Amino acid sequence: MKSIKVLVIEDDPNICDLLQLYLYKEGYSVVTALDGEEGLAQYYDENPDFIILDIMLPKMDGWEVCKEIRKDRNIPIIMITGKGESYDRIKGLDLGADDYIVKPFDPKEVIARMKAVLRRTNLSHDGMETIELQKLVINMKEYKIYRNGNEITLPPKELELLHYLVSQPNQVFTRQQLLDQIWGYDYDGDYRTIDVHIKRIREKIGEESPYWSLKTIRGVGYKFEVNVSA
Repeated sequence: MKSIKVLVIEDDPNICDLLQLYLYKEGYSVVTALDGEEGLAQYYDENPDFIILDIMLPKMDGWEVCKEIRKDRNIPIIMITGKGESYDRIKGLDLGADDYIVKPFDPKEVIARMKAVLRRTNLSHDGMETIELQKLVINMKEYKIYRNGNEITLPPKELELLHYLVSQPNQVFTRQQLLDQIWGYDYDGDYRTIDVHIKRIREKIGEESPYWSLKTIRGVGYKFEVNVSA
């Protein structure tokens, strides 16, 4: 079985070495970089499967690195920073990060969160890999979505959230249920995360169809409504 390759982009050599040691022990192959420009170059050269990305980096910060990577493909990313403000957390998630860890941290927590992200990614590939619904196509094997034959770019979390709702049509989910299913039970963010992602999904997939719509259930949560009689 091919070893998962992890790219660690972290400007503190001690933290970088520590993460590398723990990742090696878990059987991952590891590539490291000490600044944003080197990290982006390593990303293109090494084609990693997972990225652990510090935000406060020299030459190019983690925000910019994340943006550039997201233009290329949807690869799992955990962002790490010394800042604990909710703004940084929300910004990282909005840019497409899959999780967020604040320094100081236990390397075992990083590994645990990384495994949780990988489990969620793998789970999203099970069962209904491709859903086709009146010119809306969600392909979780390739992590792509199309409407009217045109590809729409969604970060992994937005795509996973939409896929989860579409795969269970007309079922109402609370915000907490969606947080638990998509971000994991140990995620300590608030309900605004769901609202922000739903808003961005609506903006990107465009107008609702006569056959389906992404509905807000006031005071409860959301559902993907399918009109079988349309």
